Amino acid sequence: MSSEYLTYIGELPDDHFLFTSESVNEGHPDKLCDQVSDAVLDACLAQDPDSRVACETCAKTNLIMIFGEITTSAIVNYEQIVRDTVKRIGYDNAEKGLDSSVCEVKVAIEKQSHEIATAVHVDKAVEDVGAGDQGHMFGYATNETPEFMPLSHSLATKLGYRLTEVRKSGLCPWVRPDGKTQVTVEYTTENGKIRPIRVHTVVISTQHDPEISNEDIRAQLREHVIKPVIPEKYLDENTIYHLNPSGRFVIGGPYGDSGLTGRKIIIDTYGGWGAHGGGAFSGKDCTKVDRSAAYAARWIAKSLVKGGFCERVIVQISYAIGIADPLSVYVNSYGTVIPGKTDKDLLQITLKNFDLRPGCIMRDLNLKRPIFTKTASYGHFGREHDPDFTWEVVKDLSHEL
Repeated sequence: MSSEYLTYIGELPDDHFLFTSESVNEGHPDKLCDQVSDAVLDACLAQDPDSRVACETCAKTNLIMIFGEITTSAIVNYEQIVRDTVKRIGYDNAEKGLDSSVCEVKVAIEKQSHEIATAVHVDKAVEDVGAGDQGHMFGYATNETPEFMPLSHSLATKLGYRLTEVRKSGLCPWVRPDGKTQVTVEYTTENGKIRPIRVHTVVISTQHDPEISNEDIRAQLREHVIKPVIPEKYLDENTIYHLNPSGRFVIGGPYGDSGLTGRKIIIDTYGGWGAHGGGAFSGKDCTKVDRSAAYAARWIAKSLVKGGFCERVIVQISYAIGIADPLSVYVNSYGTVIPGKTDKDLLQITLKNFDLRPGCIMRDLNLKRPIFTKTASYGHFGREHDPDFTWEVVKDLSHEL
């Protein structure tokens, strides 16, 4: 490492640290695949709310393939769903990496295994629906931002969303669909409590038309993307900007890199904060606890923090396939629980107020609706202004204080 970097790290106060989160926008090949998978899910749920869907997508030059297991009474034109999603994202010309109208679309869909169906949901009451697979899921919340999300992740995600806004609005017509963002924040910590101090580094790499210069790209990213997103109080004369640091980025999308559903699970969640059980979300109906229990864990975590029980918290839930009740529930407030309460108290509050059986999660969060395509880009959490994100609507726990 350079001497300048080592000097900077050495000069950080003992209670300060740097933490980085990244994001990608909707035109990134992996995110494209997430959106296609969830568009297929939504198309099934729109006609048959009890559809059982496990749809994966992969993408490469001039090719989109969907594959997996779907059991539904819905009549779905899978190829048209794929093309419409790719076009909405902005891939309408081969020069951008994909052309929705002429790309090859392959469909390899089979029905869900009858053994899994019998174990999980067939002829079962809501309370008895079993988990669609084994696994462990995490939820996280922190009071460092109004949406109770980590600042590093929130800013990286909002920068990516802004890239799409300036492209689609025509403010920056040279922007193409593929792009990545990254934000490093300097934090201070004391007794488990963390506070963001400043933004240390901003990284943006955006696909672009060939005619624009690197200088214009960097100037417009500063003016039209960074300034509207990052509050001025977090920026100073020492903030570092790496804007299209590799130079030219004309070749992008599935032409520049292959895409696959489920490869952006940290971007989908908390930007590296908390923990992750490894299960992806997109393309899965909510009998799959990879998705529904992760939503429930966020619901719990946000309810505890916004309810004033702690400043930040992580919640873990685990399941076995075909079994309704969770195997374990874990709550850790990082030592920030309010006086008079303990983490064990937070666990008891959780168990008393949230029914974590899969069928009950689906019922309580209304997860049989076709709402999932919009979750597949710009994060599944922290979007409290959209009523379809029911897991962001906290439960009133004031009676437990």
